[in-house]
Amino acid sequence: MDIFKFILILLSAYLIGSLPFGYLAGKLIKRVDLRQEGSKNVGATNVFRVMGTLPAIVVLLLDISKGFLAIHLVSLFQLGGSAGISLQAFNLVRILAGLAAIAGHNWTIFLKFRGGKGVATGCGVSLGLALLPALVSLAIFVVVTGLTRYVSLGSMFAVLAFPLNCLLFKESLILVFFGSFVALVVVVRHQANIKRLIAGTENRIEWVRNKEKNSNF
Repeated sequence: MDIFKFILILLSAYLIGSLPFGYLAGKLIKRVDLRQEGSKNVGATNVFRVMGTLPAIVVLLLDISKGFLAIHLVSLFQLGGSAGISLQAFNLVRILAGLAAIAGHNWTIFLKFRGGKGVATGCGVSLGLALLPALVSLAIFVVVTGLTRYVSLGSMFAVLAFPLNCLLFKESLILVFFGSFVALVVVVRHQANIKRLIAGTENRIEWVRNKEKNSNF
């Protein structure tokens, strides 16, 4: 394996994941710092609360694309094939690149290592690594969030289901371990949300309010 390319892939994946699209959207569209608004998070959910649906969808898709692009850096850098590494090693590097992108999103170098919670970027990684399990988790997110209007709850249910989905679809064990690790990270990042859910003070998504914001956008 080309160690230089391997390090370059992980560094590039981290920097791609670090791109703070939510923060940039806040600055460019409303001249606000999302770290000081709403939940003080730079993810798509807080963009939705502060700026409305359209900016949130754009940020969500961009955050998902970070994870999806990161795992394809292995092919872009031509680490496989002519490099002579095995398929297992190739897939392992893709997973590590995905983890680097999630780390970049959660602890971005551009915002003094303060970032999101890894859900959207992790979704992009999962879609690229295991499409069917990821789609099932996405459906779980939509159903739970739609029924409860708690994005945090939908997110945690989705990530916790992903490793189980991988087992159900007979994916490789390394993907099960990957999913379990990411689920652990996401749940830890949601500690404050969990406390608010237990206390009954967690913010629900308010669709009507955001329709009004979109009309002014």
